[in-house]
Amino acid sequence: MMASLQVAKRDLRRRMRDALQQIPADSIAHQSQTATARLLSRPEYQAAKRIGVYLSMPAGELSTTAIVQDALASGKEVFVPYIHSLEISSQAKTSVMDMMLLDSMDEFRALVPDRWGIPSLSAAQVLNKRNCFGGKGVSPQPEDATKGPYGLDLIVMPGMAFDQGFRRLGHGKGYYDHFLTRYSTGAESTITAPKLPSLVALCLHEQMLAPTEEIPVADHDWPVDVVIVGDDRCLVCPR
Repeated sequence: MMASLQVAKRDLRRRMRDALQQIPADSIAHQSQTATARLLSRPEYQAAKRIGVYLSMPAGELSTTAIVQDALASGKEVFVPYIHSLEISSQAKTSVMDMMLLDSMDEFRALVPDRWGIPSLSAAQVLNKRNCFGGKGVSPQPEDATKGPYGLDLIVMPGMAFDQGFRRLGHGKGYYDHFLTRYSTGAESTITAPKLPSLVALCLHEQMLAPTEEIPVADHDWPVDVVIVGDDRCLVCPR
């Protein structure tokens, strides 16, 4: 069952990758403007004081630059992904994601692209940065975990594909699913599990599956609360 699920996900990713490569840059720019305007008008965004935002790839993905700019100008705390290696035993390491506080648009503009072209913080930059769990640097750091505010009000989520049932297909690394599972258990905190943030996905028109099609998901795959599409559609989960 798990093997067939992975095959189905891999096939859908391949299909979406081919489709995304065909989208003209001006279409992505236009859809980014439309989706950004829709997000900025949403009550959950306007009410949020602390948000997590993915930083976009140079192609094949809705741009989040204007969202980062608006959030900082509005006085929100903006946290961005930082991918790093975590030692889980003396023989094994795993790659995980933390959300680190972005200081300013100047810092954003100075970020160096990683191998996927995504603007990224360096290991030196994150050493004394606040993470969204209230500590400094990458977590877990139990002795430092509750010195600052814990959690996020909203996370702007990326993905390769989405469906009408608010299912999300990621890029296959599991970064956001693992992060949300860790977040939901309060694993970084001595307090009880915190209130979950609103999960708002940004989606190119080409990434939204037809109503007859569903994304194959496992139990550990997190659904989103809102899908904002680049053609100005906004799907809100009724739960």
